[in-house]
Amino acid sequence: MPATTVESSTLGTIAYDRADQLLWLEFRSHAVYCYFGVPPGVYQDLMAAQSKGSYFNRSIRGRFPYQRLADDRRQQLV
Repeated sequence: MPATTVESSTLGTIAYDRADQLLWLEFRSHAVYCYFGVPPGVYQDLMAAQSKGSYFNRSIRGRFPYQRLADDRRQQLV
């Protein structure tokens, strides 16, 4: 699954698996989180948002289960 580098002061890279509804976010801190059950529309809206950090805080954070990826698994995203 291709990852996309984004213009954001909060997020660095975004990847999405439509079939499994998995959203991977790499933050500017280099921490990577996988969010589960994210509908395609939420991903599309995130990618279209003028402020991806604001959209994340408003529409993703606290709304979907997630797991922080260990540093050795982070390489799979980038």
